[in-house]
Amino acid sequence: MDKRRTSLFFFLFSMIFFYLPLIVLVIYSFNDSKAMVWQDFSLRWYKELFLYSNELWRAFRYSVFIALISSSISTIIGTLGAIGLHWHNFKFKKYLKIIVFLPLIVPEIIMGVSLLILFVTVKLQLGLMSIIIVHTTVNIPFVLFIVLSRLAEIDYSLVEASYDLGATEFQTLKKIILPLLIPAIISGFLIAFTLSFDDFVATFFVAGPGSTTLPLRIYSMIRIGVSPVINALSVLFIGFAIVLTLSTTKLQKYFIH
Repeated sequence: MDKRRTSLFFFLFSMIFFYLPLIVLVIYSFNDSKAMVWQDFSLRWYKELFLYSNELWRAFRYSVFIALISSSISTIIGTLGAIGLHWHNFKFKKYLKIIVFLPLIVPEIIMGVSLLILFVTVKLQLGLMSIIIVHTTVNIPFVLFIVLSRLAEIDYSLVEASYDLGATEFQTLKKIILPLLIPAIISGFLIAFTLSFDDFVATFFVAGPGSTTLPLRIYSMIRIGVSPVINALSVLFIGFAIVLTLSTTKLQKYFIH
């Protein structure tokens, strides 16, 4: 009984630790005052967010566009790379896996600096393209890891049966492997999208003039103090994240069953 109470205590403590700041943020997004002192309930900051924050929404659209492109590319490359690493044996396969997962271990600031040096060396102008390349490079290992985990659960006899029935390698990939990988592909895409949308460190080094993403824009705003408009924007993101998570869960159950 004591163990159950202890487990329950740590569980509740963890939930409070994680979610209390979000609850405070939601509450103060409806505060009429800029200070952290409750004054009156108001939608003032939501109104300012939608009517007067053009630069913020421009950065938001820019971040969404970059996240969609980079996550799509990283999902395609990561999925095909995972299939190749799992189903095919070739020389130096073990070492290639280590190299592929290296970006997961290397600090992101080092990735940003190294890619910045590369772009300067090849004279690639910093901007949209450089950010997409960085985000794609960072996201590929995450997608690869998720898809590889799913591949490890697939019964190889299904693939052998497909070959025995006369299917080619491409037909087996299209009709057997990929349908079984759909839940992992969706998860990989969403993680890649989230990481790209939220990325600040690597983006900070490779973003050129006129390529300000939402995290960079928020950073420039909070340097002179946290604006309640950011609270309102954060609440909208929290709501969107909840809806997206619930929708994704139902979508994955649909494909699994």
